[in-house]
This record gives sequence, C-alpha cells and structure tokens, in this order.
Amino acid sequence: MKRFLTIFVIALSFVFQTRAQGLSGPWKGELRFGATKLSIVFRFEGGKCTMDSPDQGAKDLPTEIEFMSSDSVCVFQKQAGARFSGRIGDGKIVGKFQQGGANLPLELQPGDVVRNRPQMPEPPFPYDQEDVTFSNGDATLSGTLVYPQGWNGRKKVPVAILVSGSGLQNRDEELFGHKPFLVIADYLARKGIATLRYDDRGAGKSTGDGATATTMDFMEDAAAGTEFLRSLGKFGKVGIIGHSEGGEIAYMLGAREKVDFLVSLAGPGIQGDSILLLQNLNALRKAGLTMGLTKEYVRFQVKANHNPWLDFFIDYDPAQDIRQVRCPALVLIGDKDTQVEAAVNIPAIESNLPRGRRGRFVSKKTRVETLPGLNHLFQHCQTGQSEEYPTIEETFSPEVLEMIATWIGSLR
Repeated sequence: MKRFLTIFVIALSFVFQTRAQGLSGPWKGELRFGATKLSIVFRFEGGKCTMDSPDQGAKDLPTEIEFMSSDSVCVFQKQAGARFSGRIGDGKIVGKFQQGGANLPLELQPGDVVRNRPQMPEPPFPYDQEDVTFSNGDATLSGTLVYPQGWNGRKKVPVAILVSGSGLQNRDEELFGHKPFLVIADYLARKGIATLRYDDRGAGKSTGDGATATTMDFMEDAAAGTEFLRSLGKFGKVGIIGHSEGGEIAYMLGAREKVDFLVSLAGPGIQGDSILLLQNLNALRKAGLTMGLTKEYVRFQVKANHNPWLDFFIDYDPAQDIRQVRCPALVLIGDKDTQVEAAVNIPAIESNLPRGRRGRFVSKKTRVETLPGLNHLFQHCQTGQSEEYPTIEETFSPEVLEMIATWIGSLR
C-alpha cells in the first residue's frame, strides 16, 4: 500500500536524537507547507531521542546531534538532508525545519499525538489465537492465526490468509495508527471465519529479504501460507483477502488454483505503468498543474531508479491472471480511491474474469462492485486523497466488513 502512494509525494523522513538534560517524554509539533500539515513527535528518554511522523506511519526514526545546550538544539538527518534548530524556553522549543529549499517554522510542545481509533479491538477476546510461523525458501514468516468464536475443532470452518498492500507491512497492515487487518480478523472471528495475518518478509518478526523482493516473491510467501493452512487439517475452504498489492496477489493465487475463494480489496486490474500514470496525473491536478505526462515518461523515470519491485510492478499486467480465476471472487474498490481508480480498474477486471456461455461469471458467487464514498483504505471520506487517511477515525467500513463476512459465509 505504501508504494502505491504517488511517486511525486515527498516523504519528510528525518531524525532527532539529543542529550538535553531538561527534555523528557514526547514533544509534538506540526509542519505546514501549503494546505498540507504534517504532525511530528520527538520522544526524549535517557539522554536519547527518537522521532515519529504519525501522518506518514513512521515511528522511532534514529539520529545525529550537531549542537545542544541548556537553551537551544540543532540536529541533522543525513539521509533526508534535513536540519532542525530551535530555542528551548517557556515550555516550548521554537525553531526552523530545513530540507532542500524549504525553511519551515516548527514549534514543539510537550505531549503526544493521539489518534482516536474507535474500531480498535480490545481484549479480552471471545476467541482463541496463536502465534505461528511458516516458511518460503530462506524466509520465515511470523503471523497470528485467529480461530472463530466458539470453534471446537470439529467443524471445518473457512479460513482466509490476509495479504497486505505494497511496502513492508506488519501483520496488522498498520498505517497512521490504523490496524485494518486486526479489525478484519476480529470481525471475521466473531462471524465464524478463521484468519491468518503475518508480517511481510523483512518486517516485524519475519525474516527474509524484503528490500529487493517483488510482487512475485510476496505472492510465493502468500502461497506458502495457504499451504501451511491446508497442512493443519483444521479448516474447510482456504481463501485469501488481499488489499491493494495483496489484491493483485489474490488474482495470482486464484489463477494458480492455490485458493478456494478470493477477496480483492482495491486490487489493480490494469498494468502498473498505467496505475502510476493515473496516480501522478491526480497529484498534478491536486497541485493545480496542467503539464503533460505520458506513460513513457513514467516508465523512463521508474526504470532509471533500478528498483526491483517497481520494475516488476510497471511491467506486470494482472489481466493475464484474472483471466484464469475460476474460483469465487469478491472484488471491491471504493469510488473515491485515488490510488486504484474504480472507474478504470473495475471495467478491466469485469471484462477479464472468465465467463460461461450465457455471459455470466464462471463462478455464480463472483461479485464485482464499486463502493460509494470509500477511499483506498475503505474508509468513508470526503475527497479520497491520501492526506485524509490519518485524520479519519474510521479504520475500515463496517458495511464492507459485513459484506466480506456474509459473502464468505455463503460459500459452500
């Protein structure tokens, strides 16, 4: 999911460490550039400091000190080329944040950025869960297997493996304080459906090389997870619920007959270079720019970076796998999704899913829907733009949770 954020969005990742004796606990501030606001939290403890960027899902970023005294501080982050300098006094740290040509005021005050996330499940839970591991080659994937409420081991209930979006994600697909996979797993457990969610290779407690991995590598990890679930002999139908890149992986596993059903949440139905072109055109419109942009230019820029994931992404056309999906499929995209636009992707998916002689989908249970008012994260929203994500309290649409549970429950 994180990699699907437009390549024109500049992430301000910087670091802060300190030996200031009079500073302790979290200090929060807000960077403003144009209409965009970015929350920052510095955490001082034991003569050290880390930084969070809650609006970007960044935590505990490491640092360097250039100068520190009783009344002032100056720090520099080499990788981002970012410098913050400020004066300490009257319960505040007032200064400037510099990066590239930007010179932005930043005022820090004691306190943390607290996001209200009302859907966050809280223990005690009315179901059992356990930590598990499974392997794919030299990668060991660590995850959480959640059993349905009231499960006694005798009934063969359905189980779904949850596969996250692009960028290295933990098992909850955590972003901006939201944990959508935790919310989904909790809801499904209460509806009689088991789930397995896991940390991506190279993230959380999972091992393996995530930095150079492509969608194909992540697909093979997910396939290993489905094989692990089948090997347990505890479940009936084994399926996948994939979000964003995970939605593409759902098509891949369906085409390879690795799953008995699939749920694709905002999974692209067109080639990656077209996805990136549309994302960047959206970014230009949002910035009030009308400069021309072509698919060829996007491909040139991507190829110049020599990034294995992006190289695979722009060349991969999911149509080739969608045409081979014969298992029941639930395909959902929000009509305000600005990362995987429903108006373009839904028709492509519908036209490529295999149909019988009467023009109906091969599986009578297959559904393809555009959902009104929802963004890429399946939150109710105003614009669907990515800067809204952290400000929305809803983690995942309750209506979509019910739709997924009811659909899986209808499969026999």
